[in-house]
Amino acid sequence: MSSIGVPGIILLVILALLLFGPNKLPELGRAVGRTFREFKDGARDIIGEDDQPSRTSEPAKPLAAAPSEVQAAAPAAAQSTADNKRLPE
Repeated sequence: MSSIGVPGIILLVILALLLFGPNKLPELGRAVGRTFREFKDGARDIIGEDDQPSRTSEPAKPLAAAPSEVQAAAPAAAQSTADNKRLPE
């Protein structure tokens, strides 16, 4: 892919000024910046969640767990996982 270059950037700036006007450009820039920041934070959180279980070593549970323990732990684990996966507001 070829680069845009200086003339292309100047053309994009002029086009943005014509489409949005000089009063809306700062607001548009802030919105784009917030969007990129939220995306980066979300990606960092997802990567951190993937790395976190591999870093922490939990003690091994016995293989013969009581069925009532498994059934009681399953809803709580599902709820905590759902709470952690919510999108930021």
